[in-house]
Amino acid sequence: MTDYVGLTWDHPRGRNALEAAATRLTGPDTLRWEVQPLEGFESAAIADLARRYDVLVLDHPHLGDALAAGCLHPIDDLVPAEVVRRLEQGAVGASVRSYQLGPHLWALPLDAATQVSARQTQALPEPPTTWHDALDLADGGRLAMSLAGPHAFLTLCSITLSLSGESSASVFDRPVAERALEIMTALSTNLPHDTERLNPIGLLERMRTVGDIDYIPLVYGYVTYSSPALAFGPPPQGRRTGSTIGGTGIALTRRSTPSAALLEHLTWLLAEETQRTFIPAHDGQPSARAAWTDPAVDDAAYGFYSATRSTMETAWVRPRFAGYIPVQSQASAIVRAAVLTGRAAGDALDELEELLTHRPEAV
Repeated sequence: MTDYVGLTWDHPRGRNALEAAATRLTGPDTLRWEVQPLEGFESAAIADLARRYDVLVLDHPHLGDALAAGCLHPIDDLVPAEVVRRLEQGAVGASVRSYQLGPHLWALPLDAATQVSARQTQALPEPPTTWHDALDLADGGRLAMSLAGPHAFLTLCSITLSLSGESSASVFDRPVAERALEIMTALSTNLPHDTERLNPIGLLERMRTVGDIDYIPLVYGYVTYSSPALAFGPPPQGRRTGSTIGGTGIALTRRSTPSAALLEHLTWLLAEETQRTFIPAHDGQPSARAAWTDPAVDDAAYGFYSATRSTMETAWVRPRFAGYIPVQSQASAIVRAAVLTGRAAGDALDELEELLTHRPEAV
């Protein structure tokens, strides 16, 4: 008998389906889930967590550190090749590819998400379609930006991608990156009070409950906040849609040996039928394209999936080199300070270049 312990993130989307599904393990093996805040999910040292937990819900940029520490089992060494092929063929966007590094798949793509726009439908029946349109809303004091934690940098990457029209973001295409930073600064000149301190959950919760935010041009989509009053959709476009993929994967640590029962349970979570039924019914945000294209799933989510699927399908995958997480945090601090203080875009980009340019997968 093995009592496995897993770690996920503390939000209905992150915990409810996993906790409800864990009751399926009724044999000699059990799985108990603990939770950490969103900030821990985004930034906690993966090797430390792997020493304490058997199963980890993680973000793909942690993979470089995880491989450097040798703390994860390759998923494709544990499950049949046909399962991996099914996931590769059936997942929405880069949900599988984001967890592939070197010759292996390192996590099962449980949850799919990317940056999209969010709006109060009464104030904005239709979302702005261009960055020029979004800038027209900035003076009203009811446009918020996702700037806390790593999100200022991720927003810069996505706007740069949108303006450049390229398939991968580069903050070192200087004219484009400078224009992206200028757009962020202009959008941030009259933010609702203290919203720059809020993570995506806090922004969307405030949007739903306080009602002083009408629009967020780039924020990670959360199906649990979708309603007739709060709608998600594509972000504003430049030459193309720009968005940075998020989502979550389930990884197995080398702290223990996963049993056949545990592996069956985790692959069940990724089965198409589970993704279309059980996961959405328990506040989850599935990774299977079959769920994202199911009219019943979409209707129950007030059109969340149909409105954001095209953005999800083209979202950019962040670098995954060892040491990326603190670099991402430092880069975001540089961007956040620049957009909130009006610092010259060129000076901020000089600092970003010094931070990033010598990395093996520099952004």
